[in-house]
Amino acid sequence: MSQGTERQFAVADCIDMALAARRQGATVLAGGTWVMRDPLRGQGLPASVVVLSAIPAMTEIAIEADRITIGVSATHAMLADALRNLAGLEGLVAAAEGAANPAIRRVATVGGNLCTVDFPAADLVPAFLAYGAMVELATPEGTLLLKMPEFLKERRDLLGKALLTRLHLRRDVVASAHARLPLRKAGDYPAAIVSIAVDREGAIRVAVGAVETQARRWTSLEAALMGEPEALGLPDHAADLAREHKEFTGRDGVEAEGWYRCQVLPALVHRATAALPRLETRA
Repeated sequence: MSQGTERQFAVADCIDMALAARRQGATVLAGGTWVMRDPLRGQGLPASVVVLSAIPAMTEIAIEADRITIGVSATHAMLADALRNLAGLEGLVAAAEGAANPAIRRVATVGGNLCTVDFPAADLVPAFLAYGAMVELATPEGTLLLKMPEFLKERRDLLGKALLTRLHLRRDVVASAHARLPLRKAGDYPAAIVSIAVDREGAIRVAVGAVETQARRWTSLEAALMGEPEALGLPDHAADLAREHKEFTGRDGVEAEGWYRCQVLPALVHRATAALPRLETRA
């Protein structure tokens, strides 16, 4: 291999080592399922990479009575297995075990899914948005905690200097669901995603992914559902509310045009509300 094509590969054994590699220009390599296909997208592979999976805390999923902490090197398969059968985590499990295909899910990581800025169809992003997750980043100045919407808004700049390390979930969600629409010509990628979560106080969060260039909350539908919470148990009515509260501008792509992504959202709302575990009637 000539000097001009040599690549540097480092395995970090601590956060400080990973941050030092980042400061020297290394790209973080998670599962590699996105970056290794850079040549197919007409991009060159990074000259220097740093791997995080040897840092024990980065693969840990800690489940406590009131919170869950997820290391970003945990794979989709690990996440689904750890959270399966836990009340309120149904949407995250569906997102983790429904993304891509089994081979990818065994390799692709939580952090890779959240940090791939130019991948609008990431399943975990809307699921974490609906859940109200907090994002933890390591920076040269110390630890930074951000809400998911803040992280997504600033992530391109943040990831230039910071390292995503963990996700924090409060266990206040009582029911959640995740619905996606894959198309044959899109391969494993969904054309649209809807995630819904309901917390113990009755707050309803709805997030949409794959439709626009970045996932975000569907705030007008959230307000409509908060005004008519019984619609969560009536999928046809929930879908009607989705048709009445349009607020997305779909992106055109080789797998689907923007108008189609928006058009299928009510059907995904129907599917997601139908999949929600039965909620107890509130006094």
